[in-house]
Amino acid sequence: MNATTEWPTDPAEARALQTRLARKVRLGPAPESVQLIAGVDTGFADAGRTARAAVVVMRWPGLEPVAEMVAERPTPMPYVPGLLSFRELPAVLDALERLAMTPDLVLCDGQGIAHPRRLGIAAHLGVITGFATIGVGKSRLVGTHAEPDIGKGAWAPLMDGAERIGTVLRTRAGVRPLWVSPGHRVDHDGAADWVLACCRRYRLPEPIRAADRLASRRP
Repeated sequence: MNATTEWPTDPAEARALQTRLARKVRLGPAPESVQLIAGVDTGFADAGRTARAAVVVMRWPGLEPVAEMVAERPTPMPYVPGLLSFRELPAVLDALERLAMTPDLVLCDGQGIAHPRRLGIAAHLGVITGFATIGVGKSRLVGTHAEPDIGKGAWAPLMDGAERIGTVLRTRAGVRPLWVSPGHRVDHDGAADWVLACCRRYRLPEPIRAADRLASRRP
């Protein structure tokens, strides 16, 4: 993992860095052989002053948990829309680096390229680590779309003008959809297929559900 140490705290500098890094995003078929899938999420403690990142690794196809890791850091930046990765990724990278195994695919709670500068947290993570990553948003950050049908697996393209930036995916019948977008080394179809395959009984994919619980757990 080749992680950058460039973490500007000035919003204008952070946006400029996003624009530069977005040029390095590569979309394409997901890895052919996936055995380990990680879910990543971050919670905040001390009134937001501490970022608590959690990574849970599951074995595919059974989605049995095989590893988990938590890392805490002082939160480096206040919340600014579109700059989530600068608040969360330093702690996420700490957690990933402490794992004794390397995931083949990483699902992030947040956006991939469905972002104003095409560098949400999943895309940012993928570019600086080389991991294949997918963004799984619980709400829309940017773009327009038709409402998908109510059945599980129904979807509609998420568009920004003439550009497709993601997929609005119904992972449970009659339940609010997810906003899924490639992060890095995954394409639109692969991102949607993997997220749907990892949703067993709930709206969110199992690796992210587990990471969310771990990130929210207090010692």
